[in-house]
Amino acid sequence: MTRLAAPLVLLIALAAGCAGKPPPPQWRMDAHDAAERATQAYLSGDSRVAALEWTRARAEVSRTGRPELLARLELMRCAAEVASLQATGCPAFEALRADVGDPELLAYADYLAGRPSEAALLPPAQRAAAAGGEAAIAAVADPLARLVAAGAAVQAGRATPRLLALAADTASEQGWRRPVLAWLLAGEQRAQAAGDAALAQALRRRIAVVESAGAPPAAPAH
Repeated sequence: MTRLAAPLVLLIALAAGCAGKPPPPQWRMDAHDAAERATQAYLSGDSRVAALEWTRARAEVSRTGRPELLARLELMRCAAEVASLQATGCPAFEALRADVGDPELLAYADYLAGRPSEAALLPPAQRAAAAGGEAAIAAVADPLARLVAAGAAVQAGRATPRLLALAADTASEQGWRRPVLAWLLAGEQRAQAAGDAALAQALRRRIAVVESAGAPPAAPAH
């Protein structure tokens, strides 16, 4: 499986020591791999596998008795939700916030919630995106980090038609079904509200392709 990058500054931190000696503890590697599989499954739209893999990842991390590590894992899950316009406010992280002493982790949580307070503490890609507009977000090299930045901008009330299109195309290039649908639907709603019927219809056709899940296109009515 292709490895996913940031929010996965968080994933990398969870697996810290992978390249060093001695090798990291087995729980750390197992949690890292389960979180990676969970993220990929979630983005692909496989909720069942995603839930199973997140449970496995939590079980491994919980063996440490360290709530700050569990909080890091929950932020990874929430970042994937934000990237898919499914933000829930990350209640599992909030339940652990009192035990999170890392200011960078707290800044990232606030950023995902749409209230960036300490932009200087964010990962470099998100720092630039938080300070700029569509161009800064488009410049984020990693596709998942770009979607997270776009989702955080929506959370902060900075959605624009170009941002919605950028995010939809980013998810489309990766074949990530869940965010593709979410961003296309958001774009369609925005186009309808703006009275752009042609764009709304074009987006509706793209949505239909995703929703067909491989079924052959229906013949046009005569």
